[in-house]
Amino acid sequence: MTIVLVGIHVSACLFLIFVVLLQSAQAADLAGAFGGGGSQTALGMRGATTLLQKATTTAAVIFMMTSLALGMTGRSESSLIEGLESPSPAAQVETTVPDANAPAVTPDQEADGS
Repeated sequence: MTIVLVGIHVSACLFLIFVVLLQSAQAADLAGAFGGGGSQTALGMRGATTLLQKATTTAAVIFMMTSLALGMTGRSESSLIEGLESPSPAAQVETTVPDANAPAVTPDQEADGS
């Protein structure tokens, strides 16, 4: 089931990319680059919906639905941490506490090697 969903999801993704790249921008003329609306307005009347716009909407809905379905099927009750083995005592790193009576070493002394 998951393999079929992944196949549909990838197909819808590639189709969506293809269809979006085929469409022209709403304000693709030079006036649109500088804020002039020309004959196209942002909130005004729009032309009829083209086949590319319908295909984009359909592909976007399919992409979102398969995303949600794949997100729900990927859940499991087990944890990755539960499957890990505890480290062996030999692999554990020992920490040492510096001796309180030892003289402090300055960075100059470390560079000299004394």
